[in-house]
Amino acid sequence: MLDDTEDRATFTAMVDGTAEDYAKVTAAFGKFSKTLPDRVLEHLKMLQGDAGGFAVDRLEHSLQTATRAHRDGRDEEYVVCALLHDIGDLLGTFNHAELGATILKPFISDANYFMLQNHGIFQGYYFFHHIGLDRDAREDFRGHEHFEYTAQFCHLYDQAAFDPNYDSMPLEAFEPMVRKVMEKPRDSIYLRDDGTAL
Repeated sequence: MLDDTEDRATFTAMVDGTAEDYAKVTAAFGKFSKTLPDRVLEHLKMLQGDAGGFAVDRLEHSLQTATRAHRDGRDEEYVVCALLHDIGDLLGTFNHAELGATILKPFISDANYFMLQNHGIFQGYYFFHHIGLDRDAREDFRGHEHFEYTAQFCHLYDQAAFDPNYDSMPLEAFEPMVRKVMEKPRDSIYLRDDGTAL
């Protein structure tokens, strides 16, 4: 739904905008940004039903990965990363890992960003050799400070999360975690000088 006309900027080229125009844009952005967790959770639900040939559908795989990380005592940020690690599957079929990492980048640590961005290649260790690809492609990252962190995520949670009999937590259990992690960017151009988010 579009804002009322009186709440919109009047410029047709950004170079012509005024402080009053950008106050309107900033106010609209602030409201819109607060609904990001809702949009992310709705998109995650779209993974339901498509199994991609696996024993569980993509949503169950995501829930199972996050449940395993949660039950293993991982912090909320890590659990949210586990939940959303494959959210890019629908729109980034060939680069899903990068898409998920990009969505969460403003809110997560460098280690978790690297893990999300590269988990697809690291996950390949478990199956690439069965489909004619190099299972050791992850070795290109050997020596990176987050190599073992990412390899551990794939080994403990991602590659092990295809069990149709696993008792996964429901998506609703993770919603408060998603909202908390995505509440405010860590360090962003969208933070005011006083540290508050737009």
